[in-house]
Amino acid sequence: MSMEFLVATGIGLVAACGIYLLLRGRTFPVVLGLSLISYAVNVFIFVMGRLWTDAHPILVGNEPVADPLPQALVLTAIVIGFATTGFIVELALRSHHEGGSDHVDGAEPGGSRGAAPGARDGGAA
Repeated sequence: MSMEFLVATGIGLVAACGIYLLLRGRTFPVVLGLSLISYAVNVFIFVMGRLWTDAHPILVGNEPVADPLPQALVLTAIVIGFATTGFIVELALRSHHEGGSDHVDGAEPGGSRGAAPGARDGGAA
């Protein structure tokens, strides 16, 4: 088995797990799914830049030079992904606070849509 096959299979597995979590009905698995997909994309971008051995990061004579662009793109994507994840977590918390449910569409599968928070357990909100 080649290393390319193993890396491609790993990226595909992480992306598939991310898609599975995106299709869940709760907000926390959706946030985890988005994070997993962003990790898979980051590793994919990094792998597309190839792994160079004995290559300088800057131009020195006629020797091979490693491409710094994939590393710069992944570093930027990590920072942007962290900020986006924080924003999505805040949106999920706000939705749970206002709606009383952490379900993606705002209603529990067995409950009625638009019920007051705390109405399903008989307590006051």
